[in-house]
Amino acid sequence: MIRKRTSVPISGTSTPLMPRIPLFSLVALGASLSWVACGGGEAPSDEPAGGAEAAAADAAPQFETTEVAEGVYQFRWGGHNGLFVVTSEGGFAFDPISVEAAATYAEEIRRVAPGVELAAIVYSHHHADHSTGAEVLREAFGADVPIYAHRNADAPLREAANPDLPPPTDTFDDTMTLAGGEIELHYLGRNNGDDIAVGFVPAHSLAFAVDFVARDRFGYQDLSGFHFPDQFDAIEGLLEIPFETIVFGHGPPGDRAAVERQLTYYRDLDAAVRAAVEAGLGEDETAETVLMEDYSHWDRYDDWRELNVRGMHRKLLAAGVGD
Repeated sequence: MIRKRTSVPISGTSTPLMPRIPLFSLVALGASLSWVACGGGEAPSDEPAGGAEAAAADAAPQFETTEVAEGVYQFRWGGHNGLFVVTSEGGFAFDPISVEAAATYAEEIRRVAPGVELAAIVYSHHHADHSTGAEVLREAFGADVPIYAHRNADAPLREAANPDLPPPTDTFDDTMTLAGGEIELHYLGRNNGDDIAVGFVPAHSLAFAVDFVARDRFGYQDLSGFHFPDQFDAIEGLLEIPFETIVFGHGPPGDRAAVERQLTYYRDLDAAVRAAVEAGLGEDETAETVLMEDYSHWDRYDDWRELNVRGMHRKLLAAGVGD
């Protein structure tokens, strides 16, 4: 059961709501497609929203705190989500999001978990639109609060030298356990970047995955920050984690079926664009003919469908498809 707490003033009271996460029918996984590795680069912010989603975002409160499991809270700031987990060793805050968001995040942590000390901050990855604001949380809860991230996040953060986005104090390679195993961090390989850490709370079968998956939503713009075929492998690896509920970096929570649908989408996109490339269609022709109509109800269809197709076309050409 989910309990939402929506707030406009930082110190204001809120009315809890109690909707349930909708269940989705399982979607069969498509056949695997062979790839030559290609792609890469750093993805910019996944905002602002477009179309109907922009209107919904404008109408929604700037932030919202939702209890997605006992002692586990999704903190939404605009179109970005963080996650706060209460453990026997204190609280763990995933993704401060921004300086402004982190100030409200700290207030919300105190409100939903009064008296709980902040044990650590966890970066899902180094992109500034998710991990900025750690120093604000540290100022609120203690300057010596450690920061955990995958080891590949360390170098770009040190090079950026952004005081609002300090480098991690501790890193991991493949897996890491926190609070005696109450939280697990998993690295699933390259996907939308090469440093994304997936959080997992075993007691609640709940995962937190950012940017490379979402619930019924197109990939960001032209997929320039995505690595293929690694993206397929990463989503398959995510499905090997025994989660039932999943909180994403953007959009509403989902379940295993939502992740399966995301994998099927990328496979379908790959297959459709690959067929166009092998038929000799150029990028413009492919963008005009590969309409992905089965996904026309997904978020960002009008904004990013063509961009997804164009991005996949470029990646396939770079991989030598159609030569």
